[in-house]
Amino acid sequence: MEGRSISKGEYKITEFRSYHLPEYFPVLLLTGEHWKISDIPSGRLHFHNCLEVGICHSQCGKIEFYGESLSFEAGDVTCIPKNIPHTTYSDKDRKSKWSYLFFDPGRLFGSWMPGSWENINLSPDEEKGYQYILKKEDSEGIYNLAMQIISEMTEKKPGYQLSTRGLLLSLYIELYRIQNLKTVRVKCISEEESPSNTLVLTPALDYIEENYMESFPTETLAELCHWSPTHFRRVFSQIMGMSPLEYINQVRIAQACNMLCTTEDSILSISENTGFGSVSSFNRNFLQTLKMSPREYRRQIADTLLYYNGWMQPEA
Repeated sequence: MEGRSISKGEYKITEFRSYHLPEYFPVLLLTGEHWKISDIPSGRLHFHNCLEVGICHSQCGKIEFYGESLSFEAGDVTCIPKNIPHTTYSDKDRKSKWSYLFFDPGRLFGSWMPGSWENINLSPDEEKGYQYILKKEDSEGIYNLAMQIISEMTEKKPGYQLSTRGLLLSLYIELYRIQNLKTVRVKCISEEESPSNTLVLTPALDYIEENYMESFPTETLAELCHWSPTHFRRVFSQIMGMSPLEYINQVRIAQACNMLCTTEDSILSISENTGFGSVSSFNRNFLQTLKMSPREYRRQIADTLLYYNGWMQPEA
């Protein structure tokens, strides 16, 4: 029996999950017997700061994208780029088992890519179709590569990182061929229409992620999306559930948390490196978001690390 579909209006929160990927090996694997997804829909969508490849090992269910519902089953491989809100849940009375790979293609092997290759993050194109779910019977090579990567990263034999990097490159090229070389046309979204996902905001979201440490006006983001500033703010708030400035500060706070966790940099240095104009502005936004100061966060890192460094266990 299938679980119910959630309409767009039922989602009250869009959650940003920022995964810290090590510079020397920007890959994260989440797997194990406890990775079984509930049949109860989350009630909120989330998106990542990196590419997610999921492998469904058992059972079936749904992935929701603002009201658009796609079915999955055992053997399917999912490909969800950064900045795409979604949520996953199993069909009624079932718990699907998953493994997830998170990686940054640009950092992992961007220097190996031909100069003519565009869209290395596999972001959906407004004018092309996108295949979020790849069926095993149609893409067995992709499934086999994903399983080999899981095996390498789980067993951690000598040279596993080098082997994983090579396998991920092969997997990525297969995904690139599917996602970027398609010719399926879909309807474009104009200013008069109501967009249903962050596809239309991708240029702005990418710009924010790459330039959060700088100061820039909302007009810059609006120009990237080819909209007026007023329309951009309205659409951004409708999709993201917050203003552009609130989102920028959320990204900055997430990056600041990573720095507080992984460096011994001073609070002043971190505030400057994450785009806040002053320490007082940094402290005020940090306290408003986490209900504690940066210094308190650093001391209580073990209790708050998961919230700002991604989704490290299945939701109940």
